[in-house]
Amino acid sequence: MSERVSSIDTCHENDGYSEFEQTVRDRLASFGDVPLFTTDASNLWQLYVDGIPGDRQHYNCHACRNFIERYGGIVTIIEDGEAMPVMWPVIVPDVFQDSIAAIWLAIKKAKVTGVFLSKDKVLGTPITGQWTHLSAQNPRPFMTRLHTASEVMAEKRSDFILLKTSMKEYPINAINQVLLLLKADALYRSEKVLGIAKWFKALHDATSTEKNCKIRDNLLWRAVALAPPGYCHVKNTMIGTLLDDIVAGMSLEDASRRFAAKMHPLQYQRPQAAPSAGNLARAEEIVAKLGIEKSLDRRFARLNEVQAIWRPLDQQPETKNGVFSHLKQKGKAEIQSDAPHVIITFKKFVEIVLPDALRMDLMVPYRGNFMAMLTAEHMDAPPIIQWDSIEQRNPFSWYLYHAGSYARDWGISEGWQKVTVICLSPSLWQEGSAHQGNGAIFLLEGAKDSKKNQGNALFPEILKADLREVRSVIEAYSKHAEILGYEEASACGIGYENTIVRVISKLGTAIYKIDRWD
Repeated sequence: MSERVSSIDTCHENDGYSEFEQTVRDRLASFGDVPLFTTDASNLWQLYVDGIPGDRQHYNCHACRNFIERYGGIVTIIEDGEAMPVMWPVIVPDVFQDSIAAIWLAIKKAKVTGVFLSKDKVLGTPITGQWTHLSAQNPRPFMTRLHTASEVMAEKRSDFILLKTSMKEYPINAINQVLLLLKADALYRSEKVLGIAKWFKALHDATSTEKNCKIRDNLLWRAVALAPPGYCHVKNTMIGTLLDDIVAGMSLEDASRRFAAKMHPLQYQRPQAAPSAGNLARAEEIVAKLGIEKSLDRRFARLNEVQAIWRPLDQQPETKNGVFSHLKQKGKAEIQSDAPHVIITFKKFVEIVLPDALRMDLMVPYRGNFMAMLTAEHMDAPPIIQWDSIEQRNPFSWYLYHAGSYARDWGISEGWQKVTVICLSPSLWQEGSAHQGNGAIFLLEGAKDSKKNQGNALFPEILKADLREVRSVIEAYSKHAEILGYEEASACGIGYENTIVRVISKLGTAIYKIDRWD
């Protein structure tokens, strides 16, 4: 410790302690917002004191001791699995060189024991009275109203054990078979599990050739800290059931059929029983803690609110007819609906066609995947949708009907209908929700769902992980809730797949059939 005033004891005024304190603060700050981990490094305080030459009594400080014993062994784990001490600089004043060298050695020998989380903005006690002490700013204070830091740290330890078990139970050849099926789009709703399958495969690849057990464990700990919600629970997910079938020797055809049955939209993550009294009580508690009562209110989105990748361009103003205007060539006649269609992927359609598209019509089918976009009724309410956050608000979602619905139920007829906006599925508006799959919506003029009182579409698979344990209550609530703002609903349309569109550009008119994403 050191004094805040200049009248520090003369025998320590040149020991560089103030500089040492600053280098400790700078060291942790230099790592930025990276995951931190606890270790079983012990006896660090004694190593610190024993390494200081001469009179050590001046450094025998309760606040500094508490800092070193609580936070001195914290590390981060870099990409190659090496654990790196985050509190202790490499270069320190001479007085502390032996101490820090001994502490580094002890930490490098130690074993990672968990993910470190703390709600405290400052680690340690910077000042007591006239004395300053070892301390550092917490680069990522833990902030949630639902769980304490210690509860989440315990959950991460369980995640590590479960993930390590899954790594042993599911060999790389089984994962490769699953990925082949997923990438070939041979599994129903494969996009829901492709992300976790790729993640699990990459983790296998990173650890399979590593002979050092400690490094392998460090890589798992790093994966636990960085994994999206639920990814560490491979064994308890749909990808785990598929891997179980393959490891058990089931044929790929039978495994695929079983997977499809489990991934049915009316089954996947959908509670099959009414919520219990205990679950209802827990749901009330969670809603109160998170302050999300108003977040459960949903309304229809409006056209001007959605994040569009294309909108019709305004028509050029008419010019005054000149004396020779009657000699101008007539515009090309629009291609008829029975003209040959250009088969194209959605990705190429966006890259090649949309930049020059002035106007667009869509061939509305008799029955199809018509859908409506929704958003939060109260924009000041906390986020509950996976891809929504306080930092970057995106409370939009969508719904459609299983097995499709009729055009007449959406107030439109078969045939060409004006496209008012093309947008990606809201989960793609920001990064981080690729597991929801690729999707795009063609919003249509005049389209609006005529079926009322069908619930407000708060599906468990789109909600944040904090609500998973009470998803049966949310589902029951959603079935009886009303979607607000019906009269102003204007963001309704149809999904992109097997969609026929007529595009008018400066070059003329062409018809495209969009048959797949890429």
